[in-house]
Amino acid sequence: MIPPRYRHRTILLGLLTLATSPGTFASSPPLALPPVTVTADKVARDLDDVAGNVLSIDADVLRRQGVNTIEQLEARVPGLAFQPFGQSGVHSPVLRGLTANFNSFATSTLLLVDGVPTLTAQGFDNRLLDLERIEVLRGPQSTLYGRNAEAGVIALHSRPLTNQPRSRLSLAAGDRQQQQARVVLARPLVDNTLFAGISGEWQRQDGFIDNTLRGDEADDRQRHNLNVSLRWLPTDTTDLVLRHSRQRYDDGAALWGPGQASDRAVASGSPGWNRSHGETWALDLHQELAPGLQLRSISAYNDYRDKVRQDTDFQPPERMLIGRDHHLRLWSQELRLQGQSGTADWLAGLYGDWQDNALDNLAVTPMASQRQQADQSQRTLALFGHWQQAIAQRWTLAAGARLEQQQARVHFATGQRQQDQWLHLSPKLSLQYRLQPDHQLYSSVSHGVRAGGFNTISPGVGPAAFEPEQVWSYELGAKGRFHQQRGRYALAVYHMTVDDMQVMQMPVPGRMYLTNAASGSGQGLELDLEYRLSHHWSLQGGLAWNHLRFDRFRDGDARYDGHRNPFAPDLNGHLGLGFDHPTGWHGQLQWLASSETYLDAANQYRRSGYGRLDLGAGYRFGDWSLDLQVDNLSDQRYDAVGYQNGFVTVYSPPRSWRLALTWQP
Repeated sequence: MIPPRYRHRTILLGLLTLATSPGTFASSPPLALPPVTVTADKVARDLDDVAGNVLSIDADVLRRQGVNTIEQLEARVPGLAFQPFGQSGVHSPVLRGLTANFNSFATSTLLLVDGVPTLTAQGFDNRLLDLERIEVLRGPQSTLYGRNAEAGVIALHSRPLTNQPRSRLSLAAGDRQQQQARVVLARPLVDNTLFAGISGEWQRQDGFIDNTLRGDEADDRQRHNLNVSLRWLPTDTTDLVLRHSRQRYDDGAALWGPGQASDRAVASGSPGWNRSHGETWALDLHQELAPGLQLRSISAYNDYRDKVRQDTDFQPPERMLIGRDHHLRLWSQELRLQGQSGTADWLAGLYGDWQDNALDNLAVTPMASQRQQADQSQRTLALFGHWQQAIAQRWTLAAGARLEQQQARVHFATGQRQQDQWLHLSPKLSLQYRLQPDHQLYSSVSHGVRAGGFNTISPGVGPAAFEPEQVWSYELGAKGRFHQQRGRYALAVYHMTVDDMQVMQMPVPGRMYLTNAASGSGQGLELDLEYRLSHHWSLQGGLAWNHLRFDRFRDGDARYDGHRNPFAPDLNGHLGLGFDHPTGWHGQLQWLASSETYLDAANQYRRSGYGRLDLGAGYRFGDWSLDLQVDNLSDQRYDAVGYQNGFVTVYSPPRSWRLALTWQP
């Protein structure tokens, strides 16, 4: 049942839904939404034919909304949030109330960029350059995608390289000396055979946290991104794509301040900095072996360097600070065979990866300076398969399973060693019924798992192991289109049971450890809505309610039974109104909202709930476009007060604007 304080918001969304139902508007020419194809289960299907809650967002829609980063998807994807952390390049996703601290070197939601996995919060970032679409798969996806997809998957799909050339150049300026340049260029080198593409971005902006001791801002930001791709079609049945991407951050301090301070100022004598960088190489082969039979191979290497230094007492003496120099490397390989057999389609695959992390952590306190160094490695090998079969005129059954083995080792500079291994079986079963041509019902049961590991980041904690987190999810859903296909909706309700929940405890800055809560359970509801009001106006909205609680949790003498999982809001969503006119004028107004979020297992510290407005408006003239984007129009503050057990406040971004001139022939 939805809590009373949220009922008025739910009623408001319901009234908006009714207002856009058939019969509300006078008859008009057809304004049907275009069909949407997704690859949520690694097979291309119409969105309505997938027995699960999948949200597909076109990249052009994101561009009109001023969305340039992964973190800006928060609340625009109902049920998705990110832990308030305040450091560029590190994002810990929260989906359906499930999350993982970045120090676990695992995520609860998997990021895929053209099929290449990112398994850690470090490097969980993308500037959304030259994308075609984003697919967000909610609910456990471990059957097809393995560990770290226990809550879902965020899949980014680049625009394919074709004979059609494309160019895009954007220059922007804004408040706090903001400057930005973005470029996209794609060309055929040999028609029908060889194609190349390049995209990149440079951006800088002054900070908003005053360092009263040094007389400047503590949190200036600067970043560079580059993506290069080459596609080769040697035959009609072979498609080979080589991709390379790089990112670099040259930032000041994280968006941190004193634990209970009301002003956004520090007096740090030790300036903070973030000099992280990373790169990815990937080779993607698609081979047609016979009509209806394909082989897919994705080979990838990820290399990320997380280099950070951060003052944590925010005073002139160097009494408390933390530092990290983490070198994270991941080699991954996926092979899968997929095909069709009558009215069924199937796939079978093999996946393996190797993680090698060199970790160097520094913690300075008034009592001592401690440094902990460790080498951590993980090996994963998995077999997986999926089968979907039409079993009657209106019924479709899908089943799959994944058998995955994980091995983990840690070796400390002190000589301590520890290793462990785990074996997981992750099944999934779904049943879909076509109620009417434009309306489908589905039910599913699925198992998700998040990797286990060792505590490696805090001096004095030692290599205590934490077990894998496992979730069973039971889901019912309805999806389809309405009012002459002018509208699209998706509704899902679910119940989850979670065993061995992984929770980060932070008694003091620089000292933290992961432990397993005994169990948890939750239920939730998700609603997505898209509707064309007229030829020029459109409406998008969504709402997610999640009630995830610890059933039993003891940590020493502390008892947290019935408490909320840290960083998981009970309610979030968005409502957007878009305008696009043939004369060239266009605009987008977005309302984003989230309920309060607790920062610790004791539910003592929190980030307050918020509702904020983002506004975009522009004018197209020929090949040019001039656009104004204002984020957080009313300058709402929703700081995370009490991060790291009350010692730190993570500041929310203030109002920010930019004016961009774009050339796109």
